[in-house]
This record gives sequence, C-alpha cells and structure tokens, in this order.
Amino acid sequence: MQEKKGGNIAAIATMFALFFMIAFVTNFATPMGVIAKSQFQTSNFLSQLGNAANFFAYLFMGIPGGLILKRKGYKFTALSAVAVGFIGLAVQLLSGFVGSFGVYVLGAFIAGFSMCMLNLVTNPSGVDSQLKSTIDILFEAPEVNLVALFGPEHGVRGDIYAGGSVVDGNDTATGLPVYSLYGRTRKATPEMLKGLDIVVYDIQDVGSRSYTFISSLGLLMRACAEQGIEVMVLDRPNPLGGRKVEGNYVEPGCYSFVSQFRIPYIYGLTVGELAMLINEEGLNLGEKGNEAPLSCKLSVVPMEGWTRDMLYADTGLPWVLPSPNIPSSRSAICYPSAGLCGEFNNYLQIGVGYTLPFEVFAASWLDAEALKARLDSYDIPGVAFRIIYYKPFSGSCAGQLLKGVQYFYTDYDRAELCMTQFYVMRAVKELYPDRDPFKDGSRNAMFDKVCGSRRVREMFSASFDCAEIRDFWMKDVDHWRSLSRPYLLY
Repeated sequence: MQEKKGGNIAAIATMFALFFMIAFVTNFATPMGVIAKSQFQTSNFLSQLGNAANFFAYLFMGIPGGLILKRKGYKFTALSAVAVGFIGLAVQLLSGFVGSFGVYVLGAFIAGFSMCMLNLVTNPSGVDSQLKSTIDILFEAPEVNLVALFGPEHGVRGDIYAGGSVVDGNDTATGLPVYSLYGRTRKATPEMLKGLDIVVYDIQDVGSRSYTFISSLGLLMRACAEQGIEVMVLDRPNPLGGRKVEGNYVEPGCYSFVSQFRIPYIYGLTVGELAMLINEEGLNLGEKGNEAPLSCKLSVVPMEGWTRDMLYADTGLPWVLPSPNIPSSRSAICYPSAGLCGEFNNYLQIGVGYTLPFEVFAASWLDAEALKARLDSYDIPGVAFRIIYYKPFSGSCAGQLLKGVQYFYTDYDRAELCMTQFYVMRAVKELYPDRDPFKDGSRNAMFDKVCGSRRVREMFSASFDCAEIRDFWMKDVDHWRSLSRPYLLY
C-alpha cells in the first residue's frame, strides 16, 4: 500500500464513522417509511425504500467525505457534514408535514444538542499555532464539557522535573481535577475514568521509544479499552521526521516504562500513526509486556500540511518544550544520539544541566583535542564534531570545567543518530582503556531496558566494535517499515 493511499483510506474510514453516527442519531429512514405507508398507501416493500436509500447514501458519502477530510482537514469536513445534515433534516421535514412527524423532529432536534463529555491528557506542548493551550481551548468551548485532566511525566503544566513524582490535585487555571499518570499510578484507574465519554490525548512526541509519553498513551489506551471509553489522539509532527528508523525491537525481559512496545528505538511515525499501529497489531501488552493485548476505540485527528520529509523546523510552528530537557526541536534529534550514553554514572556528561542537553559529550578528565581527532578518524557519515569547554549549572558536575565535543548533523539523511554515542564510547575506550561504563554494573540494567535488549550491552562491552553493534541495532528496520506502512497517514 502506498503512503498517499493509506492516508486516504484513514480519512475515508473517519468519514464512514461520522456519517454512520449521523445515521444512528437521526435515524429518519424508519419514520419516513411509516409516513409513506400511512400517507400514500404504499406497500410494505415500497415504504422501506427510504431505509435502503439512506443506507446507500451513508455508505457512499464516506468516500467523497474522506477525500474532503484529507484535502481540507477535520474542521472544514465536520462543519460541512453538519450543514449537509441540516439540509437533509429540512428536506425530510417538508415531506412529513402531518401525523407524528413533528414529534420525531423535536426528539431528533433535542438529540442534536447532546455533547460528549471530554477528558484530556496533555502537557505544555499541547497548544495551537498561536500558543493557546488545548486545555484552555476545550475548557472555553461551549459545546465541550471538559471534566478532568491527566498528567504524564513532568505534569500537565510542565512544572515537574525529570523523574519527579506527579501527584493528583487541581489545575490552578481551570480548577479541574488533575490525575497523575506518573508516580504511584501510571495507568488510569476506573475511578478516574468514571463518567467519561472520550479521552483526548494531545502531547508533542519526540520520536524515541524511551521517552515516556507514548508509554503513558499505551497504558491509557488499555485503561479505556477496559472501560469502553474512546481515545482521541490529536496528531502532531514527529520532530525526527517520518523517515528515520533505527534500533532493534524490544525483547522479552526488557519491557519497561521506557521500552513498552515491540518497536524500534526511533520509529519514524507520528504519535497518531503509532497509536493506530499498536492498537491494531496487538502490541499494547502493558508496561512489562506480559499482559494480553487490548485494543480500544481509537480515533486520530490528522494534521494538515505535514509531510514525512519534514523536521520540526520545517513546519514553521513554535516549539514548546514537552519536558525541561527538550528545550528545542534540536534537543529532540539529539536525545536518541546521546541518551543511552547518559544512563551511566561518573562517565560522560551529555549537556543535561547545561544549555545544550544531549548535544555534547564531555568530562573533566577528557582531552578534548584527542577525542575530536579520534572521532574524526572514523569518518562517520553525516556527523561533524567541534571542541567545547563548559561548566554545567546543575547536576553532579555543576561548576566543574568539562572538556569534550559538540556534534552536528551535516547530512541528516545519511546520519544514523543512535550510532553517534557508540562511536564516542568507542573513542573514549581507545583513549582511556580504564574508563569502561559497563564495568561496575550499577546502571547496566537500566541501559538494557532503554536499549530493549541485553544483547546490545553484551556485544558492545566485549569489543566496543561499532560495526558489529550496528548490525544488531538495525536488524529490525526493514520489517518495521513493512509493518508500519498501512498506518501511514501522510
């Protein structure tokens, strides 16, 4: 299936759902049949032709409706659908005129005022193009009854630092209850979801498996599946683009909140596409990967104008940091390039606690010139290094003068993001044989969880051979591209 066709199919399916919903709510075919039979003395067969006509109208309306959704977007299509619905009501009203038809119109009119109760999972990155929070947009919308907020890692308003516990409370701006999804409770409880019709997820993703927002989404989808509640994902750009795929699948024994799905480390999908895939492919197996797969009722509101070759900077949209250590879209690109290396204590400082999170590799004991020369000798595709000296503001190295390298992607398409840190660790090992990050073992388990496999550590620690580890790291890429192709919306 081609990418463009996949996007059209998803849009058409959305419109089928929309028009079948209209059919269910209004259901004018049956009373029209009664009117035709009583007013025009038609046979039972002829009186039910209205049912058949309505069925085929709803059936085929999904195709042009879906194409409109793809080209014009959700808002335009939904408003058009409402307009078409009112025109249909007016036409059928004119055909009725007598009998109990007016009573039914009154009932349908009242039904039209019914509105979904909405719940929202978000953080500060959930904003529109004018930087207005999704929370405030929905809270102020007269047709929406926003009743609760759910806070993932860093909280709803982004005021919790990395690893800090998010606690239940109330949102100061709206007064709405806020339920924690990061801390003692990572999966929404039935009590939290009680009385909700739909949960809206709106968070800027970073495109890497170990970033916990997609894990929160997966657990939320499981919780909603158990309670029969719909999940709606408001799609957002993948800051790494839609073509980068790197990393092995998660293996048994290594599932965790930082590796919750059997997907590559860099998965090349938007959060909406990823949600559809894990929902349909049976990949939502719980935090430890040992539960029966669950699928929820899921809808994705697609973006307009995004294409797979776009990095976030190409969108022209403002970047709102989804967490404190991802202050820019470049930080999102650098996160998979240095984050694995940053799991070790007393090894290399990677810029967290300074102005360049995930953009540098440094230490007080390093010879920056020697490190750069060694890295340059590897002739790594698409990557360039420069010497840097800096003093972190916070963390274990606060106030110390650190020496090392900053890296830049000079050819993003050729560069393999995750491999950058493996080359750096190899260079450090060659220059400083006693500096072995795996030796004391204190962080090996966490490294394994983030990598999704023990084999990465076992192979690399034995030889620090980047070619060998690359073969293992990239082994699942082709399978993933094939598996994910039907779910591409763009």
